Amino acid sequence: MLKDKTIIVGVTGGIAAYKVVDVVSRLKKQRANVEVIMTENATKFVSPLTFQTLAQNKVHVDMFKEPSNYDVEHISLAEKADLFLIAPATANIIGKIANGIADDLLTTTIMATKTKVILAPAMNTNMYLNPIVQKNIDFLKDLGYEFIEPGTGMLACQVYGPGRMAEPVEIIEYIINSFYIKDLSGQKIVVTAGPTIEPLDPVRYISNHSSGKMGYKIAEEARNRGAQVVLISGPTSIEPPKGVEFVRVNTTIDMLKAVEKHFPTCQVLIKAAAPADYRPEKVSEVKIKKKDEHEDELNIKFIKNPDIAAHFGKIKKDQILVGFAAETDNLIGYAKEKLEKKNLDFIVANDITRSGAGFKGDTNIVTIIDRNGNITDYPLLDKSQVAKIILDKVKNLLDIRS
Repeated sequence: MLKDKTIIVGVTGGIAAYKVVDVVSRLKKQRANVEVIMTENATKFVSPLTFQTLAQNKVHVDMFKEPSNYDVEHISLAEKADLFLIAPATANIIGKIANGIADDLLTTTIMATKTKVILAPAMNTNMYLNPIVQKNIDFLKDLGYEFIEPGTGMLACQVYGPGRMAEPVEIIEYIINSFYIKDLSGQKIVVTAGPTIEPLDPVRYISNHSSGKMGYKIAEEARNRGAQVVLISGPTSIEPPKGVEFVRVNTTIDMLKAVEKHFPTCQVLIKAAAPADYRPEKVSEVKIKKKDEHEDELNIKFIKNPDIAAHFGKIKKDQILVGFAAETDNLIGYAKEKLEKKNLDFIVANDITRSGAGFKGDTNIVTIIDRNGNITDYPLLDKSQVAKIILDKVKNLLDIRS
């Protein structure tokens, strides 16, 4: 997404400047072209050589330094920027921008740019909450400047509160999101993810190997493209993506109830979860103990869980319903059967016995079958790429129905 994009990073004089080193490193890993502008005060916290080494470009500090060419530096930087990030954004730089002050290379370049400017505030809690600073932030937001909200925690000044600069991973995620076309704006998309668990007793449960990665990637992609996203997830170890409504559930019935709450107001339901098909008929209220050493069997009666996708396939009106089929054999046959039985608009099938297509990995190998009988095979792809393919198909269906 950031390949060949030119990102200008403006670094100001705050202790959080050390975190921007990681931001620049991550931008380069995303194959962005990074130009760093530092204020004089910023160089007291981090050496320009550090940023120059990571960005693989010279660092710009002095407005009046003898130019190496005849470009007017602040103008040339402003014009080639695809995005402008200011991190850390101190109270001082926010105040300067809000009042049109351009007294160094960074502020002059900001004044000259026509591209999107994003600020990541970092300062003492009392400074951040100061009415003047908040007024400046609100004023800049009204002008179209964007802010990555600071976190709350223990600050360098040993005060606990808001004002801690967002983490580098959050900043990179925000920047990547900025380049997405918001072609799903106005659509509510419900995504289910992960396994469900069915308790046997207070200690044990049954589940499956689903990691939830595919569903989470779909939720992130939908959010990035402007959709209102509800992510309903069984137990996973994945951090919920920011900017989505997150609902944690445990059992298959919990998941069914959560989807029921949102289904009437959604346009799309993507059933990427792997809910348990069966649950114990009775759940022991106490831990099941071994009877004696001669007992070699434990017999538990299981009953069928509701089929969530089939349930909503029966009652859907004009909603788009996407299902998944993880199989070990007869992939196309079983997937087609599920497509019809559950009244899906299309189904994403994968053979989990294939290397790279299993539950816990970051890749998948899928086949997509739609209601017109079209079958499309895809090669080994990152799950984020699969998510994009799925949502491209969803967008096409939405366009057809609009």
